[in-house]
Amino acid sequence: MTQPIIDMRSRPAYLHDFFGATPGTPAYDTAKWLNRRVGSHDPEHFRRSYTIEGYLAEIEAAGVSKAVVVGRETPSLTICNDEIATLVGHSDKLIGLGSVDIQQRGEKSAIEEINRAINSFGFRAINIEPGFGEPALQADDPVFFPVYEECLHFDVPVCLMSGPTTPDFAYAQPAAVARLARRYPLLKIICFHGYYPYVNEIVGAAFRYDNIYLVPDMYIFQPGSQLYVEAANSFLADQLLFGSSYPFRAMQQTVQDFAALGFKDEVLDKVFYQNAARLLGVDLLAASAPRHKTAKAASAATD
Repeated sequence: MTQPIIDMRSRPAYLHDFFGATPGTPAYDTAKWLNRRVGSHDPEHFRRSYTIEGYLAEIEAAGVSKAVVVGRETPSLTICNDEIATLVGHSDKLIGLGSVDIQQRGEKSAIEEINRAINSFGFRAINIEPGFGEPALQADDPVFFPVYEECLHFDVPVCLMSGPTTPDFAYAQPAAVARLARRYPLLKIICFHGYYPYVNEIVGAAFRYDNIYLVPDMYIFQPGSQLYVEAANSFLADQLLFGSSYPFRAMQQTVQDFAALGFKDEVLDKVFYQNAARLLGVDLLAASAPRHKTAKAASAATD
């Protein structure tokens, strides 16, 4: 693979037990199980990223130009922004995203953390997980509006994580994303896991609202997901992005498998690199530079 690649969803296994950091634990077995389910040829490949050197070697071997590292902040699992900042500091190949749980923190603390993530750490987007909250909420619940408006304020995308592992599938359906995109037409909404298995629905939402961006990552290799490729080869070329979901799928294998899915040549470069570069501003700003407030929060859209 000679073209540039931005991997929109990546983490080293050593970062947390959740990623298979400790052999012989239930979490390790779960990481192996998930790798088997999504088609990794070697379900224990992630052991190669038990050190930062091993992780960076995986990125190099896969031909990935930039790996986007995202933590989590949910009641059941937290990988804090400080840990992500430390990790990203090891290499200019790594790009950090911030995570906040406004339900746990409250509005004031969440806004302060978003400011810290962007201004102090230079993170390029903010990740939230409405379906994993306590209580679980839809993505367009008003409790999240301050997060969305702060992302608009800094002109950075918001990332929504939802997929088959969402505890209640009622909170993994894309209708709320469409409503959110309508309310905030200037908000760039990145959907990790591509809202699989609701492929038809999220593709339909992205057809209607061009501020919705899909990162199907490891689920693009699952039954029913060919629609992502069909859509990218027609209207979705500027709204689909590549992600490996490492360590839950082997990185080099995923790059190779993705290239063979049937994308048009001119579409593949957009999906592998151009779309992410545009959204994250990686061609415009140094990885360590802070983002400054450039955009005002948009008011609710009306038809």
